[in-house]
Amino acid sequence: MKITAAKVIVCSPGRNFVTLKILTDQGVTGIGDATLNGRELAVVAYLEEHVIPCLIGRDPARIEDTWQFLYRGAYWRRGPVTMSAIAAVDTALWDIKGKVAGMPLVDLLGGRSRDGVLVYGHANGADLAQTVDAVGRYIELGYKAIRAQSGVPGLAEAYGVGRGKLFYEPAGVGLPAETVWDTRKYLNFVPSLFEALRAAYGPGPHLLHDVHHRLTPIEAAGLGKALEPYSLFWLEDATPAENQEAFRLIRQHTTTPLAVGEIFNSIWDAKDLIAEQLIDYIRMTVVRAGGITHLRRVADFAALYGVRTGSHGATDLSPVTMGAALHFDSWVPNFGIQEYMRHSEETDAVFPHDYHFEDGALHVGDTPGHGVEIDEALAAKYPYQRAYLPVARLEDGTMWNW
Repeated sequence: MKITAAKVIVCSPGRNFVTLKILTDQGVTGIGDATLNGRELAVVAYLEEHVIPCLIGRDPARIEDTWQFLYRGAYWRRGPVTMSAIAAVDTALWDIKGKVAGMPLVDLLGGRSRDGVLVYGHANGADLAQTVDAVGRYIELGYKAIRAQSGVPGLAEAYGVGRGKLFYEPAGVGLPAETVWDTRKYLNFVPSLFEALRAAYGPGPHLLHDVHHRLTPIEAAGLGKALEPYSLFWLEDATPAENQEAFRLIRQHTTTPLAVGEIFNSIWDAKDLIAEQLIDYIRMTVVRAGGITHLRRVADFAALYGVRTGSHGATDLSPVTMGAALHFDSWVPNFGIQEYMRHSEETDAVFPHDYHFEDGALHVGDTPGHGVEIDEALAAKYPYQRAYLPVARLEDGTMWNW
């Protein structure tokens, strides 16, 4: 079997997605997600101009060799654009291999380690009371784990407070929106949110919270300590993730579990965090970590140190990534949890899939490959729209981490 062609499909059924489709001389096709939120067309150009020409004529079964060719052969390694492009190829090739074998991806990886994949939803509100109510609605839907984000008194907007009840899409059409941030107001408020949630729902539900890189190491350490009475499942992205050493200080001061890694794109970004056991969950995902081939190495390395997976799963990752991630989650021995931000009805129609939610977990089907396809005719009805994530400034105008 040989690869005869590949094409990039860009569509925007409520938000932008970049999908790579690989075709073979035996009629078997595979798709992979290459979406990079706010920088989508950079990956499109990388694929069309530099990757696809190198794929033509290659054997799609040689997944490892193709991965090494695209990673080592580029000389300029890593980075979100490169690794997202490699991930799209890798995911599509695993999809093809599964279809040729007549097996779902999880069976190619070694079979299921669990019957379902524990997921967490996103509950948010403009204020504390609305967030408490939102968490209750997720519990009623059967979720066993919920991320709670709330508006902060004194701030017009807060990270994680979205426009939808079951999804959160922060990207906006046009130029980046600007938000205002104040760390002290946030730190004064957050413990009261989780105090209210535990008072309302008791110790049963797993509760998670995302700081989104907003704090200094000592501020994050203080927040983790303040939240210890409320037994969080994890505190996510407490400081900017580029500085791995920051987590040494945080770890010294709190026993609140720590998660990080959604902006990482190689094992080297997390090496010290894992080896020094400074985190509890590594949040790298299929599309940002160069595909399943590389993410397996990250997970195996993490398992040596008791670190579990907690893959990113926001709406800027298409159902293709979610499908592939769920097969990975179903197999990986040191699984922790999977983020599940539901897509819009338009997105689900463009990307038909066989995974489903039941009793707090997502379940993959037995469709050969990763179980997700793309309706190209329907996708064509949703043309690309330039969109950006917001940016954040402090109240005095200083640029900050969004």
